[in-house]
Amino acid sequence: MMIDLPDADLSPRRKRLIFRSDHRGTKEMDLLLGSFARKHIATMDEAMVDRFEVLLEMSDPDLYNWITGQEPTPPEWDDALMDMLKAHRYG
Repeated sequence: MMIDLPDADLSPRRKRLIFRSDHRGTKEMDLLLGSFARKHIATMDEAMVDRFEVLLEMSDPDLYNWITGQEPTPPEWDDALMDMLKAHRYG
């Protein structure tokens, strides 16, 4: 279910995370993370937002390979957020 909220309904931090997700550097990750952020950022709790912010510091090749299953996800990233990203990729 896509949540389409006006920007005014999101905190500045969440807006920044959407922007960062949309402007990664590789088109594949722009599309994947940008659409994920727009769909889920409004309903994430603060702990999940914190985790997503840290995830955005990871390199595009690593994230892409983990999300697409081309490489195993490291144990420290094998969590609910990564499960959501993997489900979003196939959704």
